[in-house]
Amino acid sequence: LRPRLHRFCARMSGSALDGEDIVQETLFEAYRNLDKFDSTRPLKPWLFQIAYNRSIDFLRKHASRVAAESVSTIPDTAKPGDSAVFDLDRALEHLVISLPPKERACVLLKDVLDYSLEEVAEMIDSTLGGVKAALHRARAKLTTSPARSRQSSAIDPELHRVVKLYVDRFNRRDWDGLRELIRADARLMVVDAFAGKLAESPYFGNYERMSRVWKMAAGEADGEPVVVRLDRGADIWTASSIIRLYVAGEHIDRIVDYSHCPWVISAAHVVTSRSTDLPFE
Repeated sequence: LRPRLHRFCARMSGSALDGEDIVQETLFEAYRNLDKFDSTRPLKPWLFQIAYNRSIDFLRKHASRVAAESVSTIPDTAKPGDSAVFDLDRALEHLVISLPPKERACVLLKDVLDYSLEEVAEMIDSTLGGVKAALHRARAKLTTSPARSRQSSAIDPELHRVVKLYVDRFNRRDWDGLRELIRADARLMVVDAFAGKLAESPYFGNYERMSRVWKMAAGEADGEPVVVRLDRGADIWTASSIIRLYVAGEHIDRIVDYSHCPWVISAAHVVTSRSTDLPFE
């Protein structure tokens, strides 16, 4: 269920990286409350209900819910039509971020992940009629949504500067130079592998010992400045993972590496300063 949970959370939050963070919170909460889970019931609806609630918490925290609901142009009194399958292609899937959270969740669960109306109602703690109405409103809005190009997030000059320096020094294996960019107490999370102080991890050494040929590139994932690892394939470089940097002042105070979560790179819209379709240099 992990990749399906991520696809749902990524589209709910509008970011593949934030989506993985929400999945992490979901799994942690589920593990913490496992003794309260009724083992006679299926696990899937329970996990998606937690993921839905964590996604709503994320939207509230980032003040996105009000902005999302303000774009609604069809009144909530719109009557639901039939429950036929709605053809939501991958391009249109990215537009669900413009929907109010409940409508967004219903479209993702029903039209993207193909759960039944009854399952969706259970996952979002709603009624069958409520899900049908939300789907009707959401589908009408999506079919009339004009095509929109992706817009990068507001430019953070300092983050862009640090990302470029980080990439340059990483590619030169200048580990001392990298440490100059990073606070001594910086935190590291290699998702699904390690969480703690960067200084106490073999992080850079692990990259240096990797058998595959790789290089880093400055790029964007869903409009956010990130570091993208490119792996050498048969005749092209392929974007294989994303590294997220958090900057405080002029130094990095947190690094999140998603190398162990391949579904993150496949769900994100990634643009790099180096084309992944060009032959080797």
